[in-house]
Amino acid sequence: MNLIDKSEAISSDLLILAQWMAGDFSNYQQASASPKDYAHIHIFFRPLPFEFFSGIGLYSEQVYDYDLWTPYRQGVHRLVERDDHIYIENFSLKNAMFYAGSGRNLDILKTISTDAIERRYNCSMVFKRDGDRFIGGVEGNSCFIEKNGCQTYLDSYVEVTETTWLSLDKGLDINTHKQVWGSTTGPLRFEKRESFANEVPTVLQTS
Repeated sequence: MNLIDKSEAISSDLLILAQWMAGDFSNYQQASASPKDYAHIHIFFRPLPFEFFSGIGLYSEQVYDYDLWTPYRQGVHRLVERDDHIYIENFSLKNAMFYAGSGRNLDILKTISTDAIERRYNCSMVFKRDGDRFIGGVEGNSCFIEKNGCQTYLDSYVEVTETTWLSLDKGLDINTHKQVWGSTTGPLRFEKRESFANEVPTVLQTS
C-alpha cells in the first residue's frame, strides 16, 4: 500500500474548501440579536472516510438548537474538481432519521453507506474561490422542491470562509418566479464553533 500526497491528485482549493466547510457552525449571535427574525440553528459538516467516495465527501445536517437530535435537513456531498471551480454533488439519505446525530457522533456517521444515499440531480452546487472566501450557488434552476402543494425551484447563495458560513435559500414558483419559501429578512450568518478540518482525508491510498 502506497501513500501519495493528496495534493498530487486534487487541487489545493478543493482541500481548502473542504477544510473550511468541515465544522460545527452556529448563528447564535444573529439569533440573539434578532430572535423574531432568526431561530438559533446549527449546521454540521462532517468529513466522510476517503473510501466512501474514493475522494472527499461530507455529511451535513441542520438542526434547531433546542432539538439537536431531530435535523430538519440532512445530506451527503461529494466534492469534485472542475476546470475553474469546485462542483459539489448533493445526495439525499433514503432513511435520513437513522443517521440523525452523525454530525456530532462519529459512531453514527460510520453507519452511513453508499447504499443509503441517492443523487439529487440538478441540485449540485458550484463554488469558486474569491480571495479569502468561496462563493457558491445551486446549478441552474431545475432543483425542484414542492412546498405546500406548490412546485418551486431552489435559488441558493453561499459564502464560505475559514470561520464563517453565510447562506440564503429561497424557493421560487416555477411559473411566476415569485418567492414561495425561504428567508425574507436576509441570509443566515453562521460562525464556526468547532473545526473538523483535521478529519478531512490528507492522503490518497492506492494499492
